[in-house]
Amino acid sequence: MRVAVLGGDGYCGWATALYLSRKGHSVAIADNFSRRQWDHELGVQTLTPILPLSDRLRAWQELTGNTIELFVGDVTDYDFLSSVVEDFAPEAVVHFAEQRAAPYSMIDRKHAVFTQVNNVVGTLNLLFALREFQPDCHLIKLGTMGEYGTPNIDIEEGYITIEHNGRRDTVPYPKQPGSFYHLSKVHDSHNIMFTCKAWGLRATDLNQGVVYGTMTDEVALSEALINRFDYDEVFGTVLNRFCVQAAIGHPLTVYGTGGQTRGFLDIRDTVRCVEIACLNPAAQGECRVFNQFTEQFSVLDLARLVQTAGEKLGLTVEVEHLSDPRVEAQEHYYNAKHSKLIELGLEPHLLSDSLLDSLMNVALQYRDRIDASVMLPQINWRHPRNQRRAQSSREPVAVVEPSLEIVSGSAGKSNGSRRATKRGRGDLQSKAGR
Repeated sequence: MRVAVLGGDGYCGWATALYLSRKGHSVAIADNFSRRQWDHELGVQTLTPILPLSDRLRAWQELTGNTIELFVGDVTDYDFLSSVVEDFAPEAVVHFAEQRAAPYSMIDRKHAVFTQVNNVVGTLNLLFALREFQPDCHLIKLGTMGEYGTPNIDIEEGYITIEHNGRRDTVPYPKQPGSFYHLSKVHDSHNIMFTCKAWGLRATDLNQGVVYGTMTDEVALSEALINRFDYDEVFGTVLNRFCVQAAIGHPLTVYGTGGQTRGFLDIRDTVRCVEIACLNPAAQGECRVFNQFTEQFSVLDLARLVQTAGEKLGLTVEVEHLSDPRVEAQEHYYNAKHSKLIELGLEPHLLSDSLLDSLMNVALQYRDRIDASVMLPQINWRHPRNQRRAQSSREPVAVVEPSLEIVSGSAGKSNGSRRATKRGRGDLQSKAGR
């Protein structure tokens, strides 16, 4: 199968591209390295030292003999994105190419506007490009469980059947997003549902929980393929942050009471879920929704698990409760359904003592790269003008990765206009992209 992975240099995108390539699919990545630029903007870095994408792709080809094509450009540029769809002619598009951090969207007005324009316009461009050039292509879109919020009823998978005044209907499950980022995902979902209905597109919306882990079978082949491990307050996930804090003797920072409960899954299950969606496409005109997680934990549950894992390694691990900078219920009911992927063959990797030990060992291995100052919350949902203002006083922009080179004739696709792509497929220009 021909699969285009948008945002393939990011955390989920990189693991997915390698997994699908090793499974024998023909894979292309479209990216503009903006995720790396946001690290520069925020003054942070991934705990694990990742190579430039050109080096990663070269290492993958040398290790496996598999070539992953690369298109450099921005999904908000319709000419570029439509050229990818027309030129590569994918049978499935996996769309990770969005700003994915709720805290980033809450820094200030500029970051909120950037997040919504980037995410919503990029997805709209993709929908129009599929309609024009590849209408039978299956869109696999990464959504988020955060679209649902924390309602006081069970969360269904995308849709709910209700009775009202003696009548019955199945409608999209009510959305209660908790940030401008989550709102952008809700807008995406509505746009996808509409275009499936209006144009007969086919789509799977993967409402994903919080992902943990760095290691997949593909990444394990070489340190040159290592994945991101984000632990800062903006892009770092709570389990990563706790493991890093434990590694340096910093108290585990629990926001509020720690009763906030969410769905979680291993990165190995993320890539498998995407493959399952690829191999079992939605019907023409169908927009289906899968809740993509395997377990539910509260923040305090995770802190206690990390505390136990750290103590087994001889570490002294304390838990500290901080004032919650977010607008969220700290104690709430949470029961989300997640059966559809299991029914299609997902065999979950559950959070185990051995996996926690693995995460702790990654944190200990790269302990000298840890910056304790970037873990404490500075972004306040109630007061978006905050201490990061000096760093974020200009519009967030993406830049092309320096020293990008063509990898065996496959890492360079012209970015910019569709005409430029047809003229010189190996000509890498300096226009920003995802």
